[in-house]
Amino acid sequence: MGAAAMKRRALLIAGPTASGKSAAALALAQKLGGTIVNADSMQVYRDLRVLTARPNASEEGHAPHELFGCIDGAVNFSAGRWLAEAKAVADRIFTEGVPAIFVGGTGLYFRALTQGFSEIPAVPDDVRAQVRTEAEPFQSVELHAQLALRDSATAARLRPSDRQRILRALEVLAATGQPLASFQGARGAALLAPGQWTGMFLAPDRETLNATIDRRFAAMLRAGALEEVAALAARKLDPALPVMRAHGVPHLIAHLNGDLSLDEAASRSALDTRRYAKRQFTWARHQMPEFAWVAPDKAVEAGERAFDGFL
Repeated sequence: MGAAAMKRRALLIAGPTASGKSAAALALAQKLGGTIVNADSMQVYRDLRVLTARPNASEEGHAPHELFGCIDGAVNFSAGRWLAEAKAVADRIFTEGVPAIFVGGTGLYFRALTQGFSEIPAVPDDVRAQVRTEAEPFQSVELHAQLALRDSATAARLRPSDRQRILRALEVLAATGQPLASFQGARGAALLAPGQWTGMFLAPDRETLNATIDRRFAAMLRAGALEEVAALAARKLDPALPVMRAHGVPHLIAHLNGDLSLDEAASRSALDTRRYAKRQFTWARHQMPEFAWVAPDKAVEAGERAFDGFL
């Protein structure tokens, strides 16, 4: 494949957690000479390699990897910031004339890549700190009710338990005086235009996936996930930060605090992850119609065919 033929050609590999996306991406990167770009909102953080199933050092040594473990957990790394980083990385990859292989489970990232992203004003640090300080005494459902009074359109789209996104909407209100929904109509240009990308959603059998999630969480504990969470907890970060809400973190912290047994923490964490996988299926069904659903064991073959189609 010549450099010109490969310019601005990307393969997008989405799918639920534990569906084998990383393994498929690595195999395809080796076959195609491509660079893997992270499209998972938790794997950007350096604090939780084991718990987020981030590629290990050996795997990273077999193909170039970008945007993995590059952000400190104290940073509230938004989709907009990810898209800006992804653009810089993609521009460099395409200039080199090699394939870009975006892989991850964050549907919003893929939508931003292919459909553009709403430009929302940055919230000053002092405003964010004030909003979060004032929000501390309230439960998430109470904050959701407050948001509904001031930005009903955004509140209607958010689950009352989704504290992080509720706080984000309240921060935008405080910083701009306008509801978040007012900024979400106009989208910037997509990073990848039609014809420059092909996407596949790895869709394992749900019963098999649930069993895999349970086994993988147990393996994570054996590999040091609890120690990772203990180190993260010692930093005393804002519990509303994304990294503090990664699957497994709240329940393992509860165990470390003596509130849950390790077995109960593991059981609740695996249940949360299974529920998240269900939401990932739902998102893909409604928000990613251009993505071909592929059985995980056919992903490498499907990816090779997709790139052959670019020639």
